[in-house]
Amino acid sequence: MKIIVVGCGRLGADLAYRLFKQGHEVVVIDNLAAAFRNLPSEFSGRTVEGDVLNRDVLHRAGIEKADALAAVTNTDTINVVVARIAKAVYGLTNIVVRNYEPHFSDLLEAFGVQFVSSTIWGAKRMEELINHTDVRAVFSTGNGEVEVYELVVPEAWGSHPLSELAIKGESMVISVTRAGKALLPFEGMLMLDCDVVNISATGTGITTLRQRLTAALEA
Repeated sequence: MKIIVVGCGRLGADLAYRLFKQGHEVVVIDNLAAAFRNLPSEFSGRTVEGDVLNRDVLHRAGIEKADALAAVTNTDTINVVVARIAKAVYGLTNIVVRNYEPHFSDLLEAFGVQFVSSTIWGAKRMEELINHTDVRAVFSTGNGEVEVYELVVPEAWGSHPLSELAIKGESMVISVTRAGKALLPFEGMLMLDCDVVNISATGTGITTLRQRLTAALEA
């Protein structure tokens, strides 16, 4: 793919290099030539110096033929404007932007922009690791709105229906690993002590499940 990365700070440089190593044709834009020093010496994609909001700069980067764009500057307004231009003017649909300041996330959602917030996601993951060792997150989607959790079934839940872990609209069981073998859940399936259950859940869903787990262990 032909991919444009806007912003060559630590995140942009690492992203550009990863994409380059995967065999993509990568162009990096930054308004400071010195920023390109963040790129590893092995990177041989193109660099374009200039203001990304200048149409000539976008044209020099080849936006007309680009397949994807990542706007990862440390300014949320620039990221969202670039995303809107890429979509509305050049018809790009594969666009991802960085959310730098958490309070700007509502703006990005309002514009329907796909974004990644390292601050929001990182804070949620740290909170999970600090406060919860019984049910741990193993995969996160979006910015942590829905995550996949791993639960080792306690003895108190042995022989309980697996369906007890499902909460309509909030959580669902994805798989069960029993004696080292992964199984898809089926109707009427019972949990066994020490089963490893993977559950997809929202924040509300996993909070409810943790409350149920705590109650079962204290009973």
